[in-house]
Amino acid sequence: MVCREVMDRLSPFLDDELDPVASREVSSHLATCPSCAAALGRQRKLSESLRRDLEYHRAPDLLRACVMRVARAAVRREGARSRPATHQWRWLSAAAAVIAVVGGTWWVGTLTRDRAGDLTARDAVSGHIRSLMANHLTDVASTDQHTVKPWFAGKLDFSPPVTDFAAADYPLVGGRLDYLQGRSVAALVYMHHKHTINVFVWPVASAREELAPALTEQGFHVIHGTHAGMAYWVVSDLNTEELAAFARMLAARSGKP
Repeated sequence: MVCREVMDRLSPFLDDELDPVASREVSSHLATCPSCAAALGRQRKLSESLRRDLEYHRAPDLLRACVMRVARAAVRREGARSRPATHQWRWLSAAAAVIAVVGGTWWVGTLTRDRAGDLTARDAVSGHIRSLMANHLTDVASTDQHTVKPWFAGKLDFSPPVTDFAAADYPLVGGRLDYLQGRSVAALVYMHHKHTINVFVWPVASAREELAPALTEQGFHVIHGTHAGMAYWVVSDLNTEELAAFARMLAARSGKP
């Protein structure tokens, strides 16, 4: 199993969702690959941080009462059929699970906009690091925007805007497919004075135009913007002033042919 395959399986491996054979293959690779092992460590820290820092809201009492009432009624019906007590206990266990799931949905649904943005920023930085570590910066390597943009056709359900900024010393070097926030996205790759810049792009429903100030995550700078129906997450170790200048050029060119 190669690094790229392992990187794609780190999250289900961490959640113990892989079949035994795949799990053993990932474990064997991690034992001999420091880069992938470090990536697993970062994902584990992120998972622990989410459990520790995100706000938790208990499911409303009315909801809990409704679920338990349905469960007890089911237990009584099963009891009338002389089913074993263990079967009745399963109903109550299932009810508790339903409450936990609903409570979890309630918890996720109350994320503030800023907190959701923080999660996306972490995901974008992880994608940036992954592309550098696994030596998989581009699927299509080209400085020609008219080569990179058509490459995405048929691979995504949208057409990402692609512009070469070589005249401003931010040349396009290629693009690749990536996966952020539960969906496939376009990753456009630029360089500036030997600094790699990843630009993750996907469509958004919001019509609001914005360019947020840079934030820092794991030592990398991240700038988020929305323009012309697209969300942009720009990630690099480049200094914030030059990265912000690039993000402004990117927003100015978005939506133009």
